[in-house]
Amino acid sequence: MERAVTDAVTDFGNVPKVVSVGKPPWSNTPHKGKLERLILQLGAGKGRFSEVEGIPRSIGCIGNNSFILRREPLSPERVMDLIREFGQLGGRELWLTNYDRVEYLTAIAARASELGIPEVYAVVRIEDLEMVNPVEGVRFIAELEYSRENFRKLEAHGWLHGGLVVARPHEVDELRSLRTSFPGEVYVDVLFPGSARRLGFNVLELRRILNPSTGEYNDCLAGTIAVTADGYALPCPLLRNYVVGDLREVGLGKVLRRKRLKRFWRLTKDKVPACSTCPFRYICHDCRALEYQATGEIDGLEYCPVALQNSRME
Repeated sequence: MERAVTDAVTDFGNVPKVVSVGKPPWSNTPHKGKLERLILQLGAGKGRFSEVEGIPRSIGCIGNNSFILRREPLSPERVMDLIREFGQLGGRELWLTNYDRVEYLTAIAARASELGIPEVYAVVRIEDLEMVNPVEGVRFIAELEYSRENFRKLEAHGWLHGGLVVARPHEVDELRSLRTSFPGEVYVDVLFPGSARRLGFNVLELRRILNPSTGEYNDCLAGTIAVTADGYALPCPLLRNYVVGDLREVGLGKVLRRKRLKRFWRLTKDKVPACSTCPFRYICHDCRALEYQATGEIDGLEYCPVALQNSRME
């Protein structure tokens, strides 16, 4: 998958491969309205951030969190059936997250690679990294909270494809000056406060994208389908209440034909009322899941400095 590095991340000069800041790595790639990636959660998860308390992160969609399962998880056989169908439908990127056992994560990743899925990503917590052995054809990503000690752990595992670095706003400047020899890709996941009034960083800087399809497709949601460990299909792993299908009952192909999913793929800024007249709308990435969590509305607008400034002037 080709990646475009935006102006927002070029000033991380000492960290060789910062691919994205505050948004998924595919936000800067053009979308064509077809299935591109499957984010498959393998368990309830044991990540630090929980569904109950709220998940204050944008790239939490590819990270490990803690969710409530409504029923028993899918069987390994059903998981592999979905992965096999994903490949048959032309999908390229498989993201495996939210595992309960690292052994299960590794086994599913290895089998997916054997099936010929072009890009298999397995996101593992840095606390579990010592239990992971490299697998041919699998791109392992270590998830860590920012600290110099954790970066040293990354550097000790040069075989890793990348690092998902969770940082607090005040740590972003320190990250910019960090010197590291880690050769893999780095995705910086900035924690958001509960309200825009407590923002301590330049949101527009982090949101800037270079996506030629953003006027037609959502730069984050387009081409993506997420599946919870218990089999519910979602437009995004963090949009837990927007079920678009039950994969215990139907296959991926049927879910892809549903208008409810297509609506999210095409949910551009032109269709968000408060964004539709903004001059920055085509270069601005935002996380609909974070906005929904803060406002209760899928087209909510909490974390926008332009809207916040306008409200202060009124």
